[in-house]
Amino acid sequence: MSPAKRAAASKASTPAAKKAKNVEDPLTLKAVNTIRVLAADMVQEANSGHPGAPMGCAPIAFELYTQFMSYSPSDPQWPGRDRFILSNGHACALQYIMLHLTGHSLSMDDLKSFRKVDSMTPGHPENFVTPGIEVSTGPLGQGLANAVGLAIAEKHMAATYNKEGFDLVDNYTYVLCGDGCLQEGVTSEASSLAGHLGLGKLILLYDDNQITIDGETDLSFTEDVLKRYEAYGWHTSSVADGTNLKDLNKKIEAARKVTNKPSIIKVTTVIGFGSVNQGKEKVHGAPLGADDVRQVKEKFGFDPDQSFVVPDDVRDVFTSCAEAGEQARKEWHAMLAKYKEAHPDLGAEFERRIAGKLPEGWADGLPVYKVGDAAKASRFTSGLALNALAAKLPEMVGGSADLTPSNLTALKETGDFQKDTPEGRYLRFGVREHGMAAITNGIFCYGGYRPFCATFLNFISYASGAVRLSALSRMGVLYIMTHDSIGLGEDGPTHQPIETLALCRATPNMHTWRPADGNEVSGAYYSAMESYNTPSVLALSRQNLPVLEGSSMEKVKKGGYVLKEYGEGDDLDIIIASTGSEVCICVDTAKLLAEAGKKVRIVSMPCLEIYDEQPEAYKLECFPEGVPVMSVEALGIEGWHKYAHAPFGLIRFGSSGKGPDVYKKFGITPDNLKVQAEKVIAFYPKGQAPSLVKRPQLDFVRYNEHGH
Repeated sequence: MSPAKRAAASKASTPAAKKAKNVEDPLTLKAVNTIRVLAADMVQEANSGHPGAPMGCAPIAFELYTQFMSYSPSDPQWPGRDRFILSNGHACALQYIMLHLTGHSLSMDDLKSFRKVDSMTPGHPENFVTPGIEVSTGPLGQGLANAVGLAIAEKHMAATYNKEGFDLVDNYTYVLCGDGCLQEGVTSEASSLAGHLGLGKLILLYDDNQITIDGETDLSFTEDVLKRYEAYGWHTSSVADGTNLKDLNKKIEAARKVTNKPSIIKVTTVIGFGSVNQGKEKVHGAPLGADDVRQVKEKFGFDPDQSFVVPDDVRDVFTSCAEAGEQARKEWHAMLAKYKEAHPDLGAEFERRIAGKLPEGWADGLPVYKVGDAAKASRFTSGLALNALAAKLPEMVGGSADLTPSNLTALKETGDFQKDTPEGRYLRFGVREHGMAAITNGIFCYGGYRPFCATFLNFISYASGAVRLSALSRMGVLYIMTHDSIGLGEDGPTHQPIETLALCRATPNMHTWRPADGNEVSGAYYSAMESYNTPSVLALSRQNLPVLEGSSMEKVKKGGYVLKEYGEGDDLDIIIASTGSEVCICVDTAKLLAEAGKKVRIVSMPCLEIYDEQPEAYKLECFPEGVPVMSVEALGIEGWHKYAHAPFGLIRFGSSGKGPDVYKKFGITPDNLKVQAEKVIAFYPKGQAPSLVKRPQLDFVRYNEHGH
């Protein structure tokens, strides 16, 4: 019997749980109304927030946490737990209340601090702040898409580690979402894939309260959601009265028995249940007001002069359920101990993965290149590096948004993850960039995975909502983005990224890599894998790139380094800083300048964010005082003024044509760059270019106690 089933059986045997079977039972009704009153109190105390959904969804949360879910308040990251995702994150008062009632480390004072600076109860759920929160939600639809990733991870890990007599991995993923989530395109992308993959342990509870901020959903949303999900390949059902726990229980139990497809249960609720404005948009995103909160308490039998109260008998209901979960956790760990005796190698690997540790020698197979080796596109050397790592790291899973032959991300070690082959490690995401990134976030958050996903760099913009959450939530996802500049050629400006790297580089807690050759590609992968709490974007070329004299994996780890100098004499005339496919062009430019009597240094800067972390002394080694710097990148110049006196790049969209012809059109050729460099040299008196390293150092709040 699975941990979830054991917990459910244990909970059903407790007196409190037996009393909590039907909504008609006085204690059950009192417990549900306690959730509603606490939600009203929290939002009122904060004078900010969303009371409506928590009050309407209280019966759903009650049923999940008391009758179905297995969880451990003492160990919120227990691998055997069921996962609960609040996709409509604005309703987070509901989730905080449930965590408090079930004995997680959220006190009543934490509930009172709702939406206050540095509290454990921020305005939307954040997984790195609050124990018991699986993923950060708020942008609507992200949570549901994350849940698809969690369900994929569960199915894959079960296929990998479960053996006869050992259901080591056997949990459900429950999602609560609202109308807004189902209007977002990301959920359509993710739900379509979930149906294709037959994720039978994914259960979505759709809060159909028929209200959005603008008013009734009839203003903009009149589709038949269940028919849409039936077409996706989901099992569908509905609960006409969201206060009917008996019907809700029946539908959830039926969904759990459907093992070959995900399930959606449409639950019709009344937003702001109990408020004088229940069923109206007024209760969606604003406090009820003192008078309304008072009448809510009177209506539900609570003392209107008291706030933040949990009756003892109600607390006992949740305590007994949490105790059942703790017992399930102990049984799971006992099973794990026996599993390790029966399957020691698999058991050790499972524990290592869950701990997020890399094995000894994990990077030994990364390719190393020497000058004279055949020129290869960095997307090609990326494929070699990816497969070298995947051969040693079973936690590496991922795929492409229908661009596998272009991204070169196919894994040779494994087949595809499909409905009937869940042991496969390669995901065919289809043309679903946004859904792909959000699903990948969910795979990471399951634990034990270092997932990757891939498309053209330009189309990371399609996925940026989820990519931003990777960075905010400290997820070490790898974004493999090929066709990284105007060098992709004939597909033209609709496909050629210009502003895209600036967007990635401007995102906090994200490493943006643009390697110049195979050695830099291997170094980028090495650093990305070591950055467990930071996502990495690898921007890779379509065109072939030569192995550069002076490049190495080790040097790349500093983000920027001196590649080579050209010309005679001791004093530098100019430094040219560049990334990716333009570094080799800058090398050729330096040779022309050297022939003209100039001394030139080439600095390769594959990752500006990691370079920024280096000490001042190292930066001065790369960029000594007084020497003018010109940067070259076949993308937008935004951001380069921090590193160069004269950035050279694009200030318009690209153009269609052969890659070399497009480069020539925009002047990214050795001959033209030589002319531009001579202008920079002439502009600054020798040795008097302003410092780019020594500047006023302002103090920024870079990290707080929660680990942003």
